[in-house]
Amino acid sequence: MVKGVSFDVARGEAFAIVGESGSGKSTTALALMGLLGKNAEVRGSVSLSGTELLTLSPLARRKLLGDRIALISQDALSSLNPSTTVGFQIAETLMVHKGMSRKAAYARTVELLNEVGIPAASERVEHYPHQFSGGMRQRALIAMGLALEPDLLIADEPTTALDATIKAQILELFATLRKRHGMSVLLITHDMGAVARLADRMLIMYAGRAAEIGDVEEVFTTPAHPYTKALLSSIPSLRAPGARLEAIPGTPPMPDEKISGCPFHPRCNSVMPICNRELPEQTALTDRHLTTCFISQGNLAHD
Repeated sequence: MVKGVSFDVARGEAFAIVGESGSGKSTTALALMGLLGKNAEVRGSVSLSGTELLTLSPLARRKLLGDRIALISQDALSSLNPSTTVGFQIAETLMVHKGMSRKAAYARTVELLNEVGIPAASERVEHYPHQFSGGMRQRALIAMGLALEPDLLIADEPTTALDATIKAQILELFATLRKRHGMSVLLITHDMGAVARLADRMLIMYAGRAAEIGDVEEVFTTPAHPYTKALLSSIPSLRAPGARLEAIPGTPPMPDEKISGCPFHPRCNSVMPICNRELPEQTALTDRHLTTCFISQGNLAHD
């Protein structure tokens, strides 16, 4: 369950949502897109340039999302239809949403595949997903996401299962395309390296709640929440090669597990008695840096 999460993404900004598996990252993205199951309930506000998405009719919302928000799923192989060519899957989007002729749509598809760095694009449009490597399938999904020139591109774990070289190329591609098209990027990831390379601001999530929000550089250099500190301590550092990595004790709670107080307190090495009883409120450390932790609120005196 995701609860009490609030953030904004500025035009042209790259914003990252970070956390362990099960923290609610992908659920948040799917809620924005209206792609959660029928048993899910989304409450609050989802606004795009002043347009409230939650009150739109299903048809109006589907059209707006198709034109102005695009989602790149984390599993490129399962996201592409194995029975049709990659070129048709991209061209179909252009024909349906832009009303392009088949010839014009295929010409634009070749341009898009060239733009994302797929070699021999004019030939590749006739190939099926299984004929693409993992990195090329990911690039094809990015091309599909760019086809309608969205205002916001949501990338859900776009570098999952890619080797280090291909991962670096994909992140560089995102940075280039973002600058070229002036679009906003919402990056969903557990990879702090990807955040450091691409994002301007970041949201750390734990157990469906926001733990910390701030500029990437500030969060990396002066993390405020114990969970953020623990995540950063578990990352290999170039400045201290061979240094021992710190594991986070315990495991994240199950989505339906009820925990009193702060959800991170069973794993926190700075836990106080108040953490077991009460849920901390979000505190602003600066205008752009917020955290949800009693330590940052100066509540040691409560105990």
